[in-house]
Amino acid sequence: MKATRGHAAILVNPQKDDAERLSREIDAALCAESWSTELVSFGRGSVDGSSIADANILVCLGGDGTVLYAGRRAAPFGVPILPVNLGTLGFIAWVKRDEWKERFDEAVSGGLAVSERFMLDVSVERDGNAVAGFSALNDGVISGSGPAKIVELCVSVNGARLGKYRSDGLIVSTPTGSTAYSLASGGPVLDPDMEAMVFTPICPFTLSNRPLVLPGGESLELYVERGQRERIILTVDGQEFYDLQEGDRVSFRRSAFKARLFRHERAAFFQVLRSKLNWSGGPDA
Repeated sequence: MKATRGHAAILVNPQKDDAERLSREIDAALCAESWSTELVSFGRGSVDGSSIADANILVCLGGDGTVLYAGRRAAPFGVPILPVNLGTLGFIAWVKRDEWKERFDEAVSGGLAVSERFMLDVSVERDGNAVAGFSALNDGVISGSGPAKIVELCVSVNGARLGKYRSDGLIVSTPTGSTAYSLASGGPVLDPDMEAMVFTPICPFTLSNRPLVLPGGESLELYVERGQRERIILTVDGQEFYDLQEGDRVSFRRSAFKARLFRHERAAFFQVLRSKLNWSGGPDA
């Protein structure tokens, strides 16, 4: 039996243009170099963890959303992710599709650094019992679902009351997620290698309610006040959803796992900010 160089899982988002063709190209190229491979499809049922657990590397073909999904699945196994961008924005999916082989070779030879991304455990408690749990690489959002979107939530940090918030919702994001919904809602940009969480109100009724950055070791709890006018929903990474009830408590804490992403040069993060956000010095600024 021929020895293999290692095992590579290839996660494919079939909704992205060129994804199926590129996945076949990568599969053939790696097999020709004595890698064992497994193709895993994103969006067609849940991905079995065993498809990723034994991999030395996970090649992710899609946009930032696909990378978030891959990060949540791979984090418990410590499998590093090479994020090939087939989407549009590309904050975390940074590898260009025509450069995948060059970057893959760099990754497996130790030429690329690995960024270990802080994640959050999100849990829902109802009547004293845990009823749901999620992992978040980007953010958790509590919001209303109807036209009168104002929700009322009481917020505590490590058991100390922070205050009651009337707003369109509240976002709790990781540093990775600080450039997503939180940023659009007025939150700060955090360096992706930090261990912290950002608490950002969405269109708060009181203008003095501002975003808050907390150390990663803190525990943030959001209590769903009674008398809500709308159905309340918890959304995790924009991909997982859970209906909340009045009296529910939603907790955000540091996860025991981290998503491991191969990254480009350290300065490239700031180049991405200039380019994607059209800051001064960016190509469209």
